[in-house]
Amino acid sequence: MAIQNVLILGMGGIGFHIAKRLTHEGYSVTIVEAEQEAARYASENLDCRTIVGSAMEVSSWKKAQAEKMDLVIASTNDDAVNMVAALIAERFGVRFKIVRTRSLDFGEETGLLSEKDLTIDLMVHPEELVAQEIARLVQRSAANDVIDIGGGQMRVLALRVEEGSPLANKQLVEISQIYNEFLFRVVAVGRGITTIIPGGQTVILPLDQVFILARSEDIPKLMELMGIKQQSIHNLMILGGGLIGSRIAQLLEKTVQIKLIEKDVKRAEELASTLTSTKVLNGDGTDANVLALAGLLDMETFIATTGDNETNIISCLLAKHLINKQHRDPGGSRGKTIALVNKEDYLVLASTIGLDIALNAKISAANEILKFIRRSELLAVAHLHGVDAEVVELVAGHGSPITKKPLYKQHSLLENGSILIGGVFRDNQWQVAVGETHIGNGERVIVVCASLNLKKIRKLFR
Repeated sequence: MAIQNVLILGMGGIGFHIAKRLTHEGYSVTIVEAEQEAARYASENLDCRTIVGSAMEVSSWKKAQAEKMDLVIASTNDDAVNMVAALIAERFGVRFKIVRTRSLDFGEETGLLSEKDLTIDLMVHPEELVAQEIARLVQRSAANDVIDIGGGQMRVLALRVEEGSPLANKQLVEISQIYNEFLFRVVAVGRGITTIIPGGQTVILPLDQVFILARSEDIPKLMELMGIKQQSIHNLMILGGGLIGSRIAQLLEKTVQIKLIEKDVKRAEELASTLTSTKVLNGDGTDANVLALAGLLDMETFIATTGDNETNIISCLLAKHLINKQHRDPGGSRGKTIALVNKEDYLVLASTIGLDIALNAKISAANEILKFIRRSELLAVAHLHGVDAEVVELVAGHGSPITKKPLYKQHSLLENGSILIGGVFRDNQWQVAVGETHIGNGERVIVVCASLNLKKIRKLFR
């Protein structure tokens, strides 16, 4: 049964973001929010039905016509309210329930009140998701990011274009003619605060953030071609010992030497007693002297996870400057910086002013929820960090528009370049798609598009 009617409880950052994405994609969304001001803001900015009320009041559920809902997303800031909401939704006969929770004490791994016990289909931990993502990015340290798609047989390599790069100041069609030993394709470009889904005539400029799709077996050759050296991380510094910062330390401290700087004395003492191998220091991470004394100049990676956007961005820029000044690297290629940025407007901006990667917990949580909702149509969805774009894997429906003509004749259907077909699974292997590629009925396909074009992709492949 397809999901169409969605009830969202709570209009915090995650609730609002997921409501915006779902309404844009054509889902019918109803919101229940206790705070009148937050409800008013949602009503004015989203195309959805808004009810001022509490998720713990049955009257609010009745006003929302919960019995007609296919899915309930409990995203209030109270874990207990969200879990009870799942039980209430069950009584109203709602088929699917998603719960946002900050605590890691519940779920299948702990054995204490699992999703099944609470009649929950998906339990989303935003802080855990972003901590796991940062840990993955640290472990894949050679490039800004490497994203698996197509069951790991295809990958998207993200990198910053430097002046001497083989991509710099060339059209993509020219690049494909020069470097034709193996197929790869630039599928997205971040330039300033603009995201470009490129075509053959697009020129790659120095300082562009580019995302290149290739077969996994060709990634080492691609990295060599781009001048990216394989390297491992031995030392990293984390600024901020909140839920995310401390969790990153837990995930990595057995394999990497970690120093964690926490401004609050009591929190620093608590972390020092709970983290087994991480060295915890008390201090202000925006102070260059504090960073230097803490050993920043010996670090390969710097991660800022405080609750303040500006602190995270500024401290990452400061760390990048100090590391490259120490190593006399005017190109600024040393020291990977990762910042937690809770304000969406800052995400792309942060990557344009010198940060390597900026992450947002609510977007990570929303993507997890969207994967669940779209699971019958999309096999996989991954967000490209630093740009407003998604890479998705899906199946071409029999007789769907995408199967009618070769790709070079589909320009209008592909929104004049805002949707890019990157790969197709054919003859038991993934192939990079080119203009002559003709997608067949039932074939698995990798597509890259702006986030708000996912609705159009669904129509294109049905």
